[in-house]
Amino acid sequence: MSSSAPSPARLENGTEAPQIELISPEGKKVKLSKLRGKVVLVDFWASWCRPCRKENPNVVEAYNKYKKKKFKNAKGFEVFSVSLDKDAERWKQAIEKDLLAWKNHGWDKDGAIAKEYGVSTIPTAFLIDGKGKIVASGSEVRGLRLHIQLDKLLKTK
Repeated sequence: MSSSAPSPARLENGTEAPQIELISPEGKKVKLSKLRGKVVLVDFWASWCRPCRKENPNVVEAYNKYKKKKFKNAKGFEVFSVSLDKDAERWKQAIEKDLLAWKNHGWDKDGAIAKEYGVSTIPTAFLIDGKGKIVASGSEVRGLRLHIQLDKLLKTK
């Protein structure tokens, strides 16, 4: 693809999720690859995005409900938040205020990761299985639909 080509279309379900490596609020590197073996919600958001902030309680609820569950091809559930904020302080305050308790928060300050994932609007999220494949994205993983998608991946006895 040449550099003058338009940004890529959003990643399709069934494709491998591209690696993400970003800086955390504490200044440490956070990597998506470290979560391989778990179901992961890669959530693109920003502190200034009202719909994102309205969705955060749902993501927190899903995290608390599923983080210790057993899945068909994964052990547990994690959230990997990718912030498109320009202001680090507002980003950190939003994490605290919205009680985003998971460890994986990355700052996509220049939007490179969002571009690689084909994200054109936020909130946008991708649900990734334990093998690193995208299994659902966009509106499929918002609100109650996130819980429905996670239920589909649960191990049944």
